[in-house]
Amino acid sequence: MGEILAMTVTFTRGLAALAVLATLTACGNTASDGPSNLGIARQALGQVLAGRRAAPAAPAPDPQAMAAEALAVNKGPLIMVGLESMGTTQVLAMTGQNGGMRTYMTKNEQAVIMRGFMLTGTRGLGNDLSVAEAAGSAALIGAGRSGAAQRTMRIYSADGLERPLVFDCRIGPGPRAGVMVEDCAGHGLTFQNSYLPGAGVSRQWAGPGLGYVTVQTLRP
Repeated sequence: MGEILAMTVTFTRGLAALAVLATLTACGNTASDGPSNLGIARQALGQVLAGRRAAPAAPAPDPQAMAAEALAVNKGPLIMVGLESMGTTQVLAMTGQNGGMRTYMTKNEQAVIMRGFMLTGTRGLGNDLSVAEAAGSAALIGAGRSGAAQRTMRIYSADGLERPLVFDCRIGPGPRAGVMVEDCAGHGLTFQNSYLPGAGVSRQWAGPGLGYVTVQTLRP
């Protein structure tokens, strides 16, 4: 019980960190950040059946309750992932590790692949990110240093093939202590990733279809 309470406190602090990242990105987002606004809007919309009285909307899952339950039943590494474009939040458990890469999966086999604090890929979410190659950005962010780097995002297209998108990025400190930001541009797109590596919290762009993904470490 002590471990569960301790991890719940850690998660609560993580929620505060996610709120900080959300505030920062809300202040600096460009027009390309539309998926985030759509995700927020979708949370407020209900399903209405034609010709019938709408049923009461089910309450949104409480992230803290979800985290506490997951921590109680699963003793391995856990992360909580939010898909802003879909307005969903899920807890994923680690199912495999290959070198520095970890695969986290839901019960219905949707997966997120992480390399340290960097989002590396997704599976089963639709418009999936095959792989993100961002070693230069990761090194600068991990060291808390400013600089330039290239990021390659390999996105699955409708025909199932990978389409590489290469972006030029600038890395530097954010307006809050401990926050590092990665501003990237290319192919007529711009996006900004935000990281709190020490807290295991980040908000990262997974491609033009999937949009932004928030990641919170529940148990490393």
